[in-house]
Amino acid sequence: MFKSFYKYKPFYKSNFILAYPVVISQLGHMLTAVGDTVMVGQLGTIPLAACALGNSILSIFLVSGIGISQGITPIVAQESGKGNKKICGFYLEQGVIISLISGLALFGIVALIAQYLHVLSQPLEVEIAAKDYLLVIAASIVPLMIFQIFRQFAEGLGYTKQAMYISIGGNALNILFNFILIYGWWGFPAYGLFGAGIGTLISRIFMAIAMWFYVIKSSLFSDYLSDFKVHLPDWTKIKAITKLGFPIAMQYFFEVGAFSGAAIMVGWIGAKELAAHQIAINLAAFTYMGASGIAAAATIKAGNALGKKDFKELKLSAISSYHLVIGYMLITAIIFLTCNRLLPWLYIKNEEVIAIASQLLILAAIFQLSDGIQVIGAGILRGLSDVKIPTIITLIAYWVIGLPLGYVLGFSFKMGPQGIWIALSIALTASATLLYFRFRNMMNKLAIQS
Repeated sequence: MFKSFYKYKPFYKSNFILAYPVVISQLGHMLTAVGDTVMVGQLGTIPLAACALGNSILSIFLVSGIGISQGITPIVAQESGKGNKKICGFYLEQGVIISLISGLALFGIVALIAQYLHVLSQPLEVEIAAKDYLLVIAASIVPLMIFQIFRQFAEGLGYTKQAMYISIGGNALNILFNFILIYGWWGFPAYGLFGAGIGTLISRIFMAIAMWFYVIKSSLFSDYLSDFKVHLPDWTKIKAITKLGFPIAMQYFFEVGAFSGAAIMVGWIGAKELAAHQIAINLAAFTYMGASGIAAAATIKAGNALGKKDFKELKLSAISSYHLVIGYMLITAIIFLTCNRLLPWLYIKNEEVIAIASQLLILAAIFQLSDGIQVIGAGILRGLSDVKIPTIITLIAYWVIGLPLGYVLGFSFKMGPQGIWIALSIALTASATLLYFRFRNMMNKLAIQS
């Protein structure tokens, strides 16, 4: 039995070496939200519910921006595989323009939404607390987009560690400013939830500056950036990036939008249920970021192998990525099952909230495998520049199946938050299955070409 896995052994190692810095970097992003949630949770149920509302809205647009920036990764990986170094640098120039424009546009959209939170029919005290917090964390989209475009460029070339170090530094900075500004350390006023938002903004500004400085000054990229200068838009390259980046952004929008829609539906039930949802989704998102890091490495490896036209390496590397994510998600599922009451206690001491969150974590454990498999499938297909069909798949899985079913189970069948989460599990399973079959279909097509 184990002999059949022997052929993947070199790819387990190489994929892991490429993936682990991305995993840590992705987890670092998530730790910002975890840090905010844990520290705000000490303030009580209403601030925690407001944090849930604000982050649920922001996350839809934040991941859409990240998706746009990821359009550069497969292009750079493929061009690098062909040996076209300077072309990679030209794509970075246009990526900077795209990131600035999209970051400002997304900030404007979220700032506008913050003025109309009342239309979401959330508890009034939650709505009031969420408004200013949402505005300040929305401003952090702009520096995060700058960080992302330089990060995706470096990772597309296989350099993943520096973004990891910068993310760790940014997370440490966020926690420090959270203590200072949430609780009023060192003579500063105690801003509560709003202070958590300021801490996030400061940390992301630091990350943007640090990542830009690293890429521009490092000798690793001198051959790629010898003519680097942000020129006027090159519409051919911008079209190439957005042709990949926009569908990726829509994939994230549909997936995260479904989870944000679930949060809004849970908010219709009550503040305690919304606080419990925030705890469980925060933990599930944390494990997802680990899987997302493995998927990002799979994108790079697939793109590079495609550029070299080495289809055998592409297939073996892709399947080994599936194996890695299955192993990782099995571990996280066991942790959720065995620690389903302990983990919510780290966030809040309200027994009613903990009881609801512990039930949701059992459902989160059930969908861990599906979540990991679907993100790997999407990542490999991005490396192959196959983004249109996966976008349709995510639309169907999350918006045609997940959200309507969540409403039916949650309200028509009166299953509450648990019903909404069961629907999310079904949506993730549908997405994982369809993306896997799409991957198999693409591999068959490439096999015929070879």
